[in-house]
Formats: sequence, structure tokens, C-alpha cells
Amino acid sequence: MEDNLAKGNVNDIGLTGSAANPGSFSGDWNLDERWWRENFRDRPYVTADRRFEDYAPAYRFGYDAANRYRGRNWNDVESTLSTDWDRYEHRGSSTWDNVKDSVRDAWDNLTGKR
Repeated sequence: MEDNLAKGNVNDIGLTGSAANPGSFSGDWNLDERWWRENFRDRPYVTADRRFEDYAPAYRFGYDAANRYRGRNWNDVESTLSTDWDRYEHRGSSTWDNVKDSVRDAWDNLTGKR
């Protein structure tokens, strides 16, 4: 348990393990990005014509959101996340409706609510 605490207070958002152990996440995008890069094609919302780079901003935003709204329920913060996305500097031209499933996927994986 102490190892998890050293990785950025992961217990605060219900995380266990790390990206080295598939299915568990560190809560740190820099540590978990590799897992997402290797596995994003298996996600149900991914289309064949899009690359990892198209989804990465949404995954990272999901990480930031899960940390920022720690302990909150997705349904309680989704409208706020939509507004936050519109101000997110890495969003490119993607709209909330285009990325919401990817953000939710990262959020759910981090918080353990799937």
C-alpha cells in the first residue's frame, strides 16, 4: 500500500497497481500513457480511421478530471467537464460530444467505476 501512496496519492481516487499491471492504473498520465497507446484500439468507441493521437487529449483530460474532481460522481460533474473541455488547451477541434466517451473511459478506469 505504501508504494501506491508514493505514486501521487492514488488511494484518493480509488486506484491500485500501475500500468505495468494491465487493468490497473497509477493515476499519473505519464506512467499510464503507454497502456492507453497499446490498448486504445480495443475500446468500443474507437473508429478505424483515428489514431491514438486523436484520443490522447481526451484520455489525459479524463486523468486530470478524475484527480480534480476526486471523490465526485461522473453524473454530478459531467456538465462541468463539458465546460472545462471547451477551455482545455489540448482539445484541438474536438467537441465534447466527440470525446466524452474517451474521457469517461479514462475517468472510469481511474476511479474503478466501470
